[in-house]
Amino acid sequence: MLVKLLPPSISKYLQMSKPERQYELRLTLWRTPLLYIIATFLFAAITLYLDVGIGIAQYMPVFFKAEFETTRLLISSLIGGVLTLSAFTLNSLLVVLTTFSGQFSPRLLQNFVKDKHTQHILGVFNGSFVYVLIMFLFISSRPVDYFSAVPFVTVVIAFFTAIVFIYFINHATSWMQVHNITDMMKDVSEGIIDSAFSQELEEIRRDQPGDLLDKNNTQNKTVMSPKSGYIQLILFKELIKEAKKDNIVIEMEVRVGSFVLNGNKLFTYWGPGADKVDESKYIQFIRIGHKETEIQDLKFGLNKLGEIAIKAMGNDDPKTASNTIFQVTDLLLTLEEKMTFSPYLVDENNQVRLILEVDNFEYHLYQGIGVIRHYAQKNYPIITDIIAALTRLAGSVSEKHHDVIWEFASNTLDHIYTEFIFDIDRKLLLRNLHKLAEITGNIEHYKYIEQHFKGNAQ
Repeated sequence: MLVKLLPPSISKYLQMSKPERQYELRLTLWRTPLLYIIATFLFAAITLYLDVGIGIAQYMPVFFKAEFETTRLLISSLIGGVLTLSAFTLNSLLVVLTTFSGQFSPRLLQNFVKDKHTQHILGVFNGSFVYVLIMFLFISSRPVDYFSAVPFVTVVIAFFTAIVFIYFINHATSWMQVHNITDMMKDVSEGIIDSAFSQELEEIRRDQPGDLLDKNNTQNKTVMSPKSGYIQLILFKELIKEAKKDNIVIEMEVRVGSFVLNGNKLFTYWGPGADKVDESKYIQFIRIGHKETEIQDLKFGLNKLGEIAIKAMGNDDPKTASNTIFQVTDLLLTLEEKMTFSPYLVDENNQVRLILEVDNFEYHLYQGIGVIRHYAQKNYPIITDIIAALTRLAGSVSEKHHDVIWEFASNTLDHIYTEFIFDIDRKLLLRNLHKLAEITGNIEHYKYIEQHFKGNAQ
């Protein structure tokens, strides 16, 4: 009942699961500054108590004393100074966000906003302004003739705010450097892989299906989506827990990050208890919203890195595109090492309860590099970098993925056979492809490709 009385902008957080709430709060600009402002009231109360309650000025040397008029003038001047610094910070923030949106990707905005340094910097400026404003209001009544704590602390805060402003400029300029952006994006995606949520999911994955409870069931039941939107989050453990109670097996028809329309299939279920299932309780464990989120969606990070490379190629910045390609392969390596790509999730009795749509290695390879390859077209230096990155990836991943990597690489070169290519580009491309062929055991196929390239050159 209380939730309904709250504004929608606040009540929505109370209706979210814990992972959703943590994710959404990190994307807001008001949470950390609000905490700073709350702390500021406490800090201001302590400062005023030292001067007004205890009268600490009478115990201090003359150097640390300030008359009422001097203190009031100091604080009134600093109000304008701190406000000016805050305005410059806000203006710089808008410039950074505009640059990110136009030059790199609009999806990078949320990463800069939720960066802890950005949040703390804004908190310092808001807290400082509130502090000097409180001081000005409370000492205007002239409670004492001399102040010590108030002017000293206010000057320290003003100096600290000026230093933080310089730090913010350095932070913004460093953040805008492409190598820092791509490295940060890779770290965010690796954080999703290493999160407790993903690791718990890995613990209940199984390679073999086992008993799927479908021996005596001739008809499966399908649940449709109640609304349109992106699949933002699936509470897997809750689904498995309920499926165990009802003694059913659930097969997902969608994956996290996919878009569904009202009436599209969400999942199918079957089992001995299928006739008594309350479908609504399962639907509530699948969050559908108007935007994609990174909570569980590993391909979202790959897509954002891909967008940076695509924008770089459009802005004639091949070095950025090349750097991003290698960051994508590093992320793919982490993904291959820590994820099993098995669709079967089991309960504590090792009974399969949930079957996922498989996001295998080939799927993630396409999500990361496939889109870059598409926009590379006849940009042969970028294609060479893609082959070089795949070569390094093949040298680190399990041999079971070698065929996938080779097929992806050879397919990348299919359109080049009929195109003109400079000799040096062809030599570099074939050199990297030969290394990949040696690693993946496809020398014969490489010779076939080499002959076509030489035939085209003649």
